[in-house]
Amino acid sequence: MDWKMMLTTFGLIFLAELGDKTQLTVMTLAAQSRATLPVFVGAAAALTFSAALGAAFGEAITRVVPAGLIHAGAGVAFVILGILLVLGRI
Repeated sequence: MDWKMMLTTFGLIFLAELGDKTQLTVMTLAAQSRATLPVFVGAAAALTFSAALGAAFGEAITRVVPAGLIHAGAGVAFVILGILLVLGRI
């Protein structure tokens, strides 16, 4: 296993998820239901499945599309989403 890649991924995802909608939703569900463990297990399973889909799709698409093009496309998508968020369109 590439431990450096694993730790880099963990750090980036952990920091990106702090205070986002997912974390706030989990906090709200746990507070409303007072069922911390089921909320944690459900959220962890959902995030694991989502990450597995992302990893599988990422590996599959790089077989067809060059990595540089994927990076450029992702950058353009983030810029467009940022502009739309600032303009209040999302």
